[in-house]
Amino acid sequence: MPPLAQRNLFHDKVRLTVTLTGIVFSVVLIVVQLGLFLGFTTATSNLIDHSGADLWITSKNVPYVEQGVAFSERKLNQVRAVPGVADAQKLIARWTQWKRHDGGQDSVQIVGINVDDTLERPWNLVQGRVEDLKSPDAVILDELYKQKLGVTAVGEVFEIGGHRARVVGFTHGIRSFTTSPYVFTTFKNAQNYTSLREDQTMFILVKVAPGASLEQVRRDLLNNVKDVEVFKTSEFSRMTTFYWMFTTGAGVAVLIAAVLGLVVGFVVVAQTIYATTVDHIREYGTLKAMGAPNSYVYKVIMKQAAIAAVMGYVLGMIVSVFVVNGSQKGGAAILMPPSMAVGMFFLTLLMCVGAALVSINKVTRIDPAMVFKG
Repeated sequence: MPPLAQRNLFHDKVRLTVTLTGIVFSVVLIVVQLGLFLGFTTATSNLIDHSGADLWITSKNVPYVEQGVAFSERKLNQVRAVPGVADAQKLIARWTQWKRHDGGQDSVQIVGINVDDTLERPWNLVQGRVEDLKSPDAVILDELYKQKLGVTAVGEVFEIGGHRARVVGFTHGIRSFTTSPYVFTTFKNAQNYTSLREDQTMFILVKVAPGASLEQVRRDLLNNVKDVEVFKTSEFSRMTTFYWMFTTGAGVAVLIAAVLGLVVGFVVVAQTIYATTVDHIREYGTLKAMGAPNSYVYKVIMKQAAIAAVMGYVLGMIVSVFVVNGSQKGGAAILMPPSMAVGMFFLTLLMCVGAALVSINKVTRIDPAMVFKG
């Protein structure tokens, strides 16, 4: 005969189903919301985190990468003259308009780079090569935005900012947090597409020489190059993420939804385990009348909660995997790294055990004499 905890839990299949449904719903909801939060934070700083640069130089008071302000590209020579700078390249990241074949227009974010350098190159290419950008009017974009921009294949020609643009390749998984896809091209093309003057840039990316102090190079740049800000890549990444996720309120909404998922799961599981405890209250009274200590009864209830947690977690993660995989083809990716999956197990266990504490309070007040009453 199975132990008391298993018999109590599996005796009423309907109640068990309700319990597991609540746990699964909570697990999936929390995974989706936290996964969206991770996906959003990754998308907000994609361009910065994959730049390969150690420092970003911007105009004064630029709060995040999409809000760059143009400044004289002559500062590039001043940057390269600073000791400890191994490489420095100009970068344009600016919004403009993409014209589709049907005449409609969409906003895109042009990323103008030096194709011959290693800084800020498009990554995860699935078709074409970065070197293909050297051909006239060439651009590379992510395959996720093909339909949005009306692109079907490499070689098609469109208009960006009134200038000719030819698609020479596609990347995979380079999402933009905004609705404007990243479009990679040469620095010169980017100036044309965004109507930026020939003597201007929007950012300068710096690679520090091996052995040089990053902080010292940063201070020297601030002292030698006027009217600019110099950020560490990690610092600029955090600034951009903080702006999009918290200043705009998007991240707060997602986190609140995750907390609500936890609350819903806790309430459902607590109610179900409490009802199961009440149904078996006389049995618990009998155990206490026979001399069973409170600790034994508590152990039975906690074990019920733990078994429900493991079953609900497994079922919830199976559903979550399908949801996460399905999101990869959409505009908003849901990420679930291994650490998050492990954390969800302990969170689910904590939620169910916490819910069981509500039932334990009921058992604590059981009078063993009740089993002898009518």
